[in-house]
Amino acid sequence: MKALLALSCLLAIASCKPSSSTPAAVAKSGKPQVYVANYPLQYFAQRLGADLVDVHFPAPADEDPAFWQPDDDTLAKYQAADLILMNGASYSKWVDSTTLPDEKVINTGSSYSNQYIEVKDATTHSHGPGGEHSHSGTAFTTWLDFQQAILQAQEVSKALQAVAPATAKDTIAQRFEALKKDLADLDQRLLGVGKRMGKTPLVASHPVYQYLARRYDLNLQSVLWEPETVPDDKAMANLQAILAKHPAKHMLWEGTPASASVTKLTALGIQSLVYDPCGNVPETGDFLSVMKANIEALDKAFP
Repeated sequence: MKALLALSCLLAIASCKPSSSTPAAVAKSGKPQVYVANYPLQYFAQRLGADLVDVHFPAPADEDPAFWQPDDDTLAKYQAADLILMNGASYSKWVDSTTLPDEKVINTGSSYSNQYIEVKDATTHSHGPGGEHSHSGTAFTTWLDFQQAILQAQEVSKALQAVAPATAKDTIAQRFEALKKDLADLDQRLLGVGKRMGKTPLVASHPVYQYLARRYDLNLQSVLWEPETVPDDKAMANLQAILAKHPAKHMLWEGTPASASVTKLTALGIQSLVYDPCGNVPETGDFLSVMKANIEALDKAFP
């Protein structure tokens, strides 16, 4: 009888322990749990929160976070988080088909939502494991305008101060001032590059540079190419039709293009430049170093 009683007690205790797959498991550190929509927000939150919060960005490295769909377990972790940082500008398409606790969600683009760029009549296409999608609607790579990135980081700072210990508010505020300076320096550098370029025609491999073009006054038109895919005859013909009215000598790529693509463009007198939007975690470096590399590529091309 005593053995049976002991066994039943053990089973009762075990049944009360949370499963490692439950959202509660992410809070073992005792720190506020912060879930984010993309890598720029992860960078801002980690740089501002550092040791004060746990920041989670669960999108796979090989998917565009804007079109990624979290599974049920991941969605449950978002819902159980202390803070959810969203990009705004209709960035996370998955939000339309689920429910998040409003009191925990921060739209980091809310302060400039009246400045969102609307995209009309975009072609449906596919790349990566995310399936077909269109870039119609709202342009969403908002942080490529560094003034907007500063405003997003400011919203992150305020949100973190609300969930972190009261004694940490000044620390987070000071870290924001340092981040703001870094972003402002990038902004000034790009304004200088844009001024040197004037209205020099550019083409982009993908329609993700709208805010970059507006802020820094770039004369930019886009095609629908991917860095890992070599353009076929139809794609080259479409590009040549653009070049007939928009004689660009440089193409911006989201990532390092295939060598065969570079060769085809070189034959048309077009130089390939990598300008990584950095929506997902970079293979090397961080948000700041990637953006510096982007600007240096433009600096070299337009001295």
